[in-house]
Amino acid sequence: MIEKGKINALQMAIMIYPTIMATAILLVPAITGTFSKQDMWLSPIWASSIGFFSVYLVYQLNNRFPKQTVIQYSVEILGFIPGKVIGFVYLFFYLHINGIVLREYGEFVIGNFLFKTPMIVVIGTMVLVCALAVHGGLEVMARSAQIFVPVVILLILFILILLIPDLEPKNIFPVMEKGIMPSIMGAVVPSSWFSEFFLLSFLLPFVGEREKGMKWGIISVFAVMVTLVITNLFSLFLFGGITATFTYPVMNAARYISIADFLQHLESIVMAIWVAGTFVKISVFYYASVIGTAEWLHLSDYRPIVFPLGFLLTLVSIWSAPNLEELAHFLGTTSPFYLISIQTLLPMLLLLLSIFCKKTSKSLTNHAGEKG
Repeated sequence: MIEKGKINALQMAIMIYPTIMATAILLVPAITGTFSKQDMWLSPIWASSIGFFSVYLVYQLNNRFPKQTVIQYSVEILGFIPGKVIGFVYLFFYLHINGIVLREYGEFVIGNFLFKTPMIVVIGTMVLVCALAVHGGLEVMARSAQIFVPVVILLILFILILLIPDLEPKNIFPVMEKGIMPSIMGAVVPSSWFSEFFLLSFLLPFVGEREKGMKWGIISVFAVMVTLVITNLFSLFLFGGITATFTYPVMNAARYISIADFLQHLESIVMAIWVAGTFVKISVFYYASVIGTAEWLHLSDYRPIVFPLGFLLTLVSIWSAPNLEELAHFLGTTSPFYLISIQTLLPMLLLLLSIFCKKTSKSLTNHAGEKG
């Protein structure tokens, strides 16, 4: 195996939680508010079904191919050339999506804090830090996540507690005024974030106690769902019908906090949440790209390609969108179908084919045995 390090199931769950939540917590309230209005708090609940299904798919495929990632078992299921093509699709996909995540990070930091800093500097420094984590290996990334994630959760709770005096719970009414469809429409985009739980297929082969992988994967999906429901509720209680007009409702909520003219302008806390969470997210995507490329090329070690791929990742992030408007348009329209097709539908097809091929080979063996 290329990766010599081992992590436990809890570390895997801690790594995957900010991988989904980091970008979603800032963008989801506005996206769900556009479609769902006052039912926006329901949308993450419907969207999480894709997350639970993705964890199930990963676990079933891992049971069949215990020490292999999707890059390796796609060759076993489909044969050499089709399997390599599917592997390349995944490598391109994770490089592209990670480039988009980096661009989101860059746009947020420059748009809210470092107004005159060149985009390449903001993105390049993050890629460098993530490259060092990935080069250190899976255990280093897991320990980094163990340090950052509790801090991120505490900071989120701190912001939410300070917002409590300004909340208007009546904004939630009328519940389901236009039926269930608006909240389901609002769940389409968040469901694409939940499909990212398929990244577990790159982590589960290196988990020491694989039988606990399913349990901790489901706990992680549930934790992300609860976080997004609470974030949406607080945004709704604070801003009501105008939530959808903000690009980053949580950032605007932090600016809203003012206690005795002393505790105010807490945007830096949101910045800390965003940077720490995004670091873990980019690192996990980056790791999937690196380990996948090394397996696809049959390398004995993935470390020599970490920095070259980091350079490519930086270029992709700059090329991925001309501006924030185009990026937001992609995230709100094309991305749900793009992400769900590659991370949910394609793995489902691979699982069905692996089941079908196994049954066919068994029946052929039995038939040959009877003839013999």
